[in-house]
Amino acid sequence: MASDNHYDVIIIGSGAGGGTLAYRLASSGKRILLLERGTYVPREKENWDSHAVVVENRYHIKEPWLDKHGKEFHAGTHYYVGGNTKFYGAALIRLRQKDFGEVRHHGGVSPAWPIAYDELEPYYTAAEHLYQVHGTHGVDPTEPPASAPYLYPPLSHEPRIQQLVDDLTRLGHRPFPMPVGVMRDEKNPQKSRCIRCDTCDGFPCLVQAKADAQVICVDPALEHPNVTLLTDAYVERLVTSASGREVSEVRVVRDGARESYSANVVVVSCGAINSAALLLRSASDRHPTGLANSSGVVGRHYMCHLNSLLLAISRDENPTRFQKTWGLNDFYYASPEWDYPMGHMSMIGKTDASILRAGAPRLAPGWTLEKMAEHTLSFWLTSEDLPDPENRVTLDREGRITLSYTPNNETGHQRLIAKLKSMLKEIGCHDHLIPLNAYVPARIPLAGVAHQNGTVRFGNDPKTSALDPHCKAHDVDNLYVVDASFFPSSCAVNPALTIMANALRVGDHLRARLG
Repeated sequence: MASDNHYDVIIIGSGAGGGTLAYRLASSGKRILLLERGTYVPREKENWDSHAVVVENRYHIKEPWLDKHGKEFHAGTHYYVGGNTKFYGAALIRLRQKDFGEVRHHGGVSPAWPIAYDELEPYYTAAEHLYQVHGTHGVDPTEPPASAPYLYPPLSHEPRIQQLVDDLTRLGHRPFPMPVGVMRDEKNPQKSRCIRCDTCDGFPCLVQAKADAQVICVDPALEHPNVTLLTDAYVERLVTSASGREVSEVRVVRDGARESYSANVVVVSCGAINSAALLLRSASDRHPTGLANSSGVVGRHYMCHLNSLLLAISRDENPTRFQKTWGLNDFYYASPEWDYPMGHMSMIGKTDASILRAGAPRLAPGWTLEKMAEHTLSFWLTSEDLPDPENRVTLDREGRITLSYTPNNETGHQRLIAKLKSMLKEIGCHDHLIPLNAYVPARIPLAGVAHQNGTVRFGNDPKTSALDPHCKAHDVDNLYVVDASFFPSSCAVNPALTIMANALRVGDHLRARLG
């Protein structure tokens, strides 16, 4: 193999894991190749067009996946530089300290992690600073200890949201400022990169003011001459040496042509579903059930949270543009209400008439979609799903991704929905929740894979995990997996900050390894 095709590190995928890792390694002087199967998100007016983004799914992947019955569906995921962070809502929240231990749920047990919160804490702080997170520590009683404050103050609540937060507080709840990664300077709005628009959550940012992996990590990494990015580079498979103990070749299809690369260290960061698929595609005589899969866990224990998107109709108009400024964890663990965890409440981006039209909700009598959109408060409820080996990623005979998933631990989620419903009158809303029927019945369907995790779990025992605590494959000496695949449990907050923090942690380990 030509020496110019050999690198110190190859990173496959440029999202929250791969992009952040590339940034951490860029200043090491090591030769780094970043492979991204997509291109840059085109900067175009449609970035901010809810019909194009939400209704037409303009930026979603095009290839169909299969469900457990072999039926095709189109997943709401994205292949671009920066990965899914280009479209995320930038809620960058830490897992809670207890999440790293065993947690008892009504539906079963959420397993402990092989590392404690304290090991990740400095990296959480580093990730919050790197991704320009706005927030305040110490308001949410479930929040774990932090070694440093946020560098940026929390985003202010617009008037209708401030009223909602005041109402929740009056009811005895403890809403906290949602930690959000956007480049907003509220003291100098004229100079602020972020204009606080209503097309942030789920949309790419046309003015590059969202703290995503491309803007924050990949672009700065590429300023280093030792870092190379190849786009439109699909990794077909990983080939090992004769011993099977190291990855010796990364086979890529780029612009229709086959190319081959090698590296001292190979890092897979394709997202939990595609990372598992790549390892399964890389089966060989030495690794007959898939690369790094002597444990049989690769592709198994897929988790994506129990998520519901529920609309409340406010009695007063809701002209809010950016409403994702608070969260509520009063029911995250056992509470006076119930002996088990229920989950996390927050909001998602604004729901306009185009989005309502796509979801065709049941209209209240005499309401138009436009009028309804003006009064909508869009709640996002997240509960933990538990790792089940039968919830898994497999490949069919043609190599197509099959995603088999059956929700579990549902009682807590139903209680969380009922809890929100019981508050509606007290928070100035009509007393019924309206599911956005694009997601029947308000639950995010199989295609909603934004919180995917758990398919290549880490642990101390090679018999029950694929990766060691540094996210290195037990079976392969130079192979790491750095995205949400490593999660042994899903917890109940957005996984993005934990992926970023872990990428910084593994980055330091690799810097030491490479010397």
